[in-house]
Amino acid sequence: MADGIITGLQTALAPINLLMVLVGCFASTFIGMLPGLGPVSAIALMIPVTYGLDPASGLILIAGVYYGAVFGGSTSAILINAPGVSGAVATAFDGYPMARSGQAGKALAIAAYSSFAGGTIGAVLLFALVPFLARVSLSFQSADYFALMLFGCTAIAAFSGKGQVLKAVLMTLVGLMLATVGEDPSGIQRFTFGNADLYDGISFLLLSMATFALAEALTVVLKGSRESTNSARDLQRDRLGSLKVTRQEAKDIAPSVGRSSVLGFFIGVLPGAGATIASFLAYGMERNLAPEREKHQFGQGSHRGLAAPETANNAASTGSFVPLLTLGIPGSATTAVMLGALLSYGVQPGPRLYIDNPGVFWSVIISMYVGNLILLVLNLPLIPYISRLLRVPRQFLTPTILFFSLMGVYLVSFSTVDLSMMVVFGVVAVALRILDYPLAPLLLGFILGGMLEDNLRRALLIWDGSFAFLWQRPITATIMAITLLTLLVPVLSSLRSGRGAQHPDPLSE
Repeated sequence: MADGIITGLQTALAPINLLMVLVGCFASTFIGMLPGLGPVSAIALMIPVTYGLDPASGLILIAGVYYGAVFGGSTSAILINAPGVSGAVATAFDGYPMARSGQAGKALAIAAYSSFAGGTIGAVLLFALVPFLARVSLSFQSADYFALMLFGCTAIAAFSGKGQVLKAVLMTLVGLMLATVGEDPSGIQRFTFGNADLYDGISFLLLSMATFALAEALTVVLKGSRESTNSARDLQRDRLGSLKVTRQEAKDIAPSVGRSSVLGFFIGVLPGAGATIASFLAYGMERNLAPEREKHQFGQGSHRGLAAPETANNAASTGSFVPLLTLGIPGSATTAVMLGALLSYGVQPGPRLYIDNPGVFWSVIISMYVGNLILLVLNLPLIPYISRLLRVPRQFLTPTILFFSLMGVYLVSFSTVDLSMMVVFGVVAVALRILDYPLAPLLLGFILGGMLEDNLRRALLIWDGSFAFLWQRPITATIMAITLLTLLVPVLSSLRSGRGAQHPDPLSE
């Protein structure tokens, strides 16, 4: 193993491979900013370029493109509320409010530092635990995945304000309902109304672009008649603000970064989970762990609310290499494309990869840390230039957002029906905003809905239709216990606060 690590280190630090990391990170950072052109598109564009390279250099370039696109996806989410990649959706919850309040520079800086920390911690964990994590990944069964998805649904409280839990539950149910559209695992069509364009279901990209980018653009248009573009609020919104993160702010977000890195990495290790789910779970965890006085800041520009998902999605991106490299199992569409690239080089991923091809295996892992360092060095100086996007007049920026959102969805499916659905969802999202319904639980329910159903079906088949798997498997029972605890803590907290309001402390009077 030591010889393999030395070989990987020499390979990763070779000038040609350092250049590959630099090119991959730089190009994909800007690709990640464009709605619809996520890591899958970026990697697909780079694969023909890698055919003339040796396997190690080609994979290092592709890996750099992968986490560079994830890193860059947060920029458009923060500046214009249009997440470039699905893993950056949760980043927009607090990043965009910070940009609107004149703290775009600080929001981008926190995102850059958090991404670097998440990617670095993920790379260290991957380096140290990869053989053990391969066995852990194999030990997870459908019952455990179902419990994990159910635990994810309990994060709805994190996306609801005070007194809005019922609205959040309702929106989660709507998301679960939308996830049932299309063909079920047995091949039966559901809620397609005979339209062939719905056989594959509703695209997550379509739904996220409609509820965030399109809804934001439509909201700006609706407010245009009431707000002057030269108003004090616009001037504040267009300011970059300071890039400096104070020592106290760094101290406040450090625990969130640590927790979210570990959570994101282990979620990424599980095949099929991925960066999007990791970012939502990290945001929910931090919202639930936050002191009562800080919970109301989430969704309004919380530093912890920005750092947590941005850390988790980068750590999960690193963790997703565990099932890919050690088991040959792609955990997402992105890693499936990377698996194809591996096979085209004649490299067979699996348990023997780090024995048969140690140079390839360890050089990819080591290059991840180098890549995260390059991303940090590249992005921090670029923040003042990237943030100039805020200074583009609204009458030009809004049509641009509409164009890239609609074209991003169309270029994925080439379906005009998707564009029509996107417009409908966008209009409904604006109406829900006006009625003060949170949209994040809708996306959370939609993301988890398909995996929740698939794993429940498989678990029931294995257990002959019995729900005994919920308590007879140790891993499943542990996750279910944590889920129940997550549900009970907010209820008990609200009861305690209500009792405190009815019986005030006489010493305080």
